[in-house]
Amino acid sequence: MAELDKTASVAELDKDASNKPEDATASKYPAANPLAEGELVMLIDTKNRKYVFRLEEDGDFQTHAGQLPHDQLIGTAEGAKVSTTKGQRFRLYRPTLSDFIVAMPRGAQVIYPKDIGAMLLMADIGPDMRVFETGVGSGALSMAMLRAGATIHGLEIREDFAARAQKNVATFLASEADGRYLVELGDSYSADSYVGHCSGPFDRAVLDLPEPWQAIPHVATHLKRGAILVSYSPSVMQVSKVHQALDRNGFGDLSTTEVLHRGWHVAGEAVRPEHRMVGHTGFLTRARLLADEE
Repeated sequence: MAELDKTASVAELDKDASNKPEDATASKYPAANPLAEGELVMLIDTKNRKYVFRLEEDGDFQTHAGQLPHDQLIGTAEGAKVSTTKGQRFRLYRPTLSDFIVAMPRGAQVIYPKDIGAMLLMADIGPDMRVFETGVGSGALSMAMLRAGATIHGLEIREDFAARAQKNVATFLASEADGRYLVELGDSYSADSYVGHCSGPFDRAVLDLPEPWQAIPHVATHLKRGAILVSYSPSVMQVSKVHQALDRNGFGDLSTTEVLHRGWHVAGEAVRPEHRMVGHTGFLTRARLLADEE
């Protein structure tokens, strides 16, 4: 069970209802595609706190505000209002990929959803593309690219990070990622690591490394002409070195972007920016491999 920070507003729960636990299956709408045993689900309480867990037969969601048997949730429609034994109310949903990324176990710092969405479009990730990813971390970006239909050939120097990424991918995507997520251990700064599944040729490359400029010369030799490379860097000084390495290794059409995310508070006609926003997390650099000049 994992708790997420407040990320978005949900429909206001009925505060005037009694504290008696409700029948979660009661609804005026048919339970199309009801929740099943073994699925990941998410509960959102009245303070927008989120809890993600897997439904198990005879399982039990426990909180200081009472218990909620999993058997009460199995067969229920998404969006249902459910209550614990002490009357604590929740809304019930399947978690989105964004929800899972924020909640999932991690070893490395993850790339957050606001940057992942931009990176998918910057790299133009699509079905049947062969993508080289190095620095797989906890698998957040991997899951987004797999969902877009790509096949990921990952290279990770740390065994614990590689294992965590593979476990997170299997937890959220299950069979959807079968045969399309291949992670090997190796140092992306060394030419000797680009063998086997990591030998290319690749349509795209995505880098999340402390010193990506050390990997760029090797990655370039395993990309198709016209391929897109996207690199994630927390520091602007890293960006400078990345641009220099891309220039030296046959890339063009260079650009760097920073994504800032600000929510808005809307209550009737009272509209204002949220007091807090997700500011700087990283710089996204994009480039394309040029054809050899005659």
